[in-house]
Amino acid sequence: MASNNDLFSSPSGHLRHAPLAERMRPRSLDDVVGQTDLLAPGKPLRVAFQSGRPHSMIFWGPPGVGKTTLARLMADGFDAQFLAISAVLGGVKDIREAVVSAQVAQSQGRRTILFVDEVHRFNKAQQDAFLPYVESGLFTFIGATTENPSFEVNSALLSRARVYVLQSLSVDELQSLIDRALLILNRPEADAAPPEPLEFDAVAREQLARWADGDARRLINAMEVVAESARDAGHSVVDSAWLETSLSENLRRFDKGGDAFYDQISALHKAVRGSDPDASLYWFARMLDGGADPRYLARRIVRMAIEDIGLADPRATDLALQGADIYERLGSPEGELALAQAVVYMACAAKSNAVYNAYKQARRYAEEHGSAPVPLHLRNAPTKLMKELGHGKAYRYAHDEPHGYAAGENYFPDGLRAKFYKPTDRGLEGKISEKLAFLRSLDKQSRSD
Repeated sequence: MASNNDLFSSPSGHLRHAPLAERMRPRSLDDVVGQTDLLAPGKPLRVAFQSGRPHSMIFWGPPGVGKTTLARLMADGFDAQFLAISAVLGGVKDIREAVVSAQVAQSQGRRTILFVDEVHRFNKAQQDAFLPYVESGLFTFIGATTENPSFEVNSALLSRARVYVLQSLSVDELQSLIDRALLILNRPEADAAPPEPLEFDAVAREQLARWADGDARRLINAMEVVAESARDAGHSVVDSAWLETSLSENLRRFDKGGDAFYDQISALHKAVRGSDPDASLYWFARMLDGGADPRYLARRIVRMAIEDIGLADPRATDLALQGADIYERLGSPEGELALAQAVVYMACAAKSNAVYNAYKQARRYAEEHGSAPVPLHLRNAPTKLMKELGHGKAYRYAHDEPHGYAAGENYFPDGLRAKFYKPTDRGLEGKISEKLAFLRSLDKQSRSD
């Protein structure tokens, strides 16, 4: 647990040896970069700060967008004790200690802001433990999460807190952070010779801002590493080549278990469904670039072929399965091309969700009507007794009928009949639709004879 007595509130002289991220931490709302939809004059979070009445809230957003900073600023703005718990490392013991500390502060006439980072990592019982103290006003609860609080935060706790959605920082906003970081990095320390000014050229600045992928913390930490390595090597200007040399990993932020993951797979699926091969390829490449498992993507590509293309073009399913098999044989990166080919083909193929819809309707229909018995003429009759009981009697063998179709026959349980599959007029399903219409006409003719 941390208190308000930390580097955040220390005199600036004590910060000169602190990490760059701590030295750059905003001291007021005006210092915050990004989140203008919440922090601009008249916007919700700015109004909450200015009201003088703190309320419980949940900050929902990707990493490095200022969730912890805003919680600290709220404590500072209301002259409140700031207590922080990490749901990754903490537990019930930390919650109890926070309650005791808040009670002591309350007895001294001081408010407490309790900040719970990664609150979605706490289980239901742990989240419920906060409720009585939130309701009594012992502390103002602020939770931070990278996951959708609708799914990950208990409804009881969620109903007592206002949710604020924080966005990734734009490239321009990250560029402004680069300027601020350079001001600090080039600032002389007390009783020390001023350092040689360090610069980032335009290409390196753009590259670094895009590499950070909206994450301010990632950008600042990278700048600190790059600046230190550049000065050790005697470089005063960081260019693209030096930037790439200094950063050992060049991976996009990719949350393999959270909303970013599912948002991107959703975007890929919808681009394929929307017949946009370029956007489909972009999202496919974006997920691979971010570290998605190609085998997972292969499974989803097969699902797209079945759900959104279906019988309008059955070759799409074949290509999807072949792509998955080729990837298993070749691995990365060669095998990924086969998956990309399947994605492009599916985006360009005729679309139909008729089988998908029919299947869901059939499942519901089967559930509604329970275990309706199989009609005698459709039952299996492998023994003499079964035949004597009427199993298979009067069954019409379709191959022996005109057009290979037993017109007027019923294959549902007695008293049941429904139509689930409604083929579209797109691709092969157009031919299927014509064939079924012809067979229905034979049924109609049979009933009228």
